[in-house]
Amino acid sequence: MTGFVVAIPARHAATRLPGKPLRPLAGEPLVLHVARRALEAGAREVWVATDDARIADALSGTPVRIAMTAADHASGTDRLAECARLAGWGDDTIVVNLQGDEPFAPVAGIRAVAELLDASSAPMATLAAVIDDVEQLLDPNAVKVVADATGHALYFSRAPIPWPRDAFARSRDVLPPDGPWLRHIGIYAYRAGFLQAFASMPPGRLESIESLEQLRVLEAGHRIAVAVTPAPFPPGVDTPEDLARAERHLASIRG
Repeated sequence: MTGFVVAIPARHAATRLPGKPLRPLAGEPLVLHVARRALEAGAREVWVATDDARIADALSGTPVRIAMTAADHASGTDRLAECARLAGWGDDTIVVNLQGDEPFAPVAGIRAVAELLDASSAPMATLAAVIDDVEQLLDPNAVKVVADATGHALYFSRAPIPWPRDAFARSRDVLPPDGPWLRHIGIYAYRAGFLQAFASMPPGRLESIESLEQLRVLEAGHRIAVAVTPAPFPPGVDTPEDLARAERHLASIRG
């Protein structure tokens, strides 16, 4: 499908890796690598929503459009809501939120989340991956998601959910056979009208407890469609160590 847009929030003042969008990866700004993935996915428009002219300059000469947004947005969702207003997208426009630190986001995954929303009556969609080791299930930095029989999220948590009571009573050293357990992947698709509504919702109690913004949507009574990604999403870039790992990964791809 080509009836979707990709919007990439790119804040210069990242806490763990200041200036992250402009950090060089194989000699080019990180944000340029991310934008290329969006362009390769076939989006009809690719936008970068930023608060820094240096990021805009780094994308000059590409088909990527720039939304210069306020510097004081509390989240990437708020930044993309402003981007949607500046771009003038209609309420039914499918907007894929691709994080600015995902230089290896698979094209198939970007398209899949847009197609999932297009086929759903839910106002928002996201992807997940099957957890294949017990360490990841127990890791609070790996967000888990449980979906209902119709493919809609029941809950997101940093805790291992669902909790395999009997299996873990015996041992927590191996992944129980009762899965699959799902790790949430932080790529989203929304209809532009719902993106505005989402950004205007007050933070929810569950969101505050778990520090997971998507729980605001569930707590407010809305549905989020969930599907397993058709292609792996390699880890994003949050730290200098992540950036070094990304350099090695890119070098191995390019041979």
